[in-house]
Amino acid sequence: MKLGAFSISLSVKDLMSSKKFYEKLGFNTFAGSMEQNYLIMKNENALIGLFQGMFQGNILTFNPGWDENASNLENFDDIRKIQSQLKNNGLTLTSEADEKTKGPASLMLTDPDGNVILLDQHR
Repeated sequence: MKLGAFSISLSVKDLMSSKKFYEKLGFNTFAGSMEQNYLIMKNENALIGLFQGMFQGNILTFNPGWDENASNLENFDDIRKIQSQLKNNGLTLTSEADEKTKGPASLMLTDPDGNVILLDQHR
């Protein structure tokens, strides 16, 4: 199962403080903006999303079809195929991709410790 690029989306209290902290760890802004209350920060192939006031808790995110530079992968597993495999493995999804569609879609599930996992296919 090819899940694509991995990042963690952090719910932060103060976007500027978090930005400065992660810059000290060697991360640079890759996408997003302070005005939109989110930044995607990158250090080599490590990605961290900083989100202020958008959701509670932290989210593990996978992007089928993308690499860590948000570039399209030639070979990837479509999210609907991944969804079918997850269900066949006995996992319960909290939201699902519409299996009758193609292209962009997402699904969500929660691990045994309550961590939310988002699979978000953009193409």
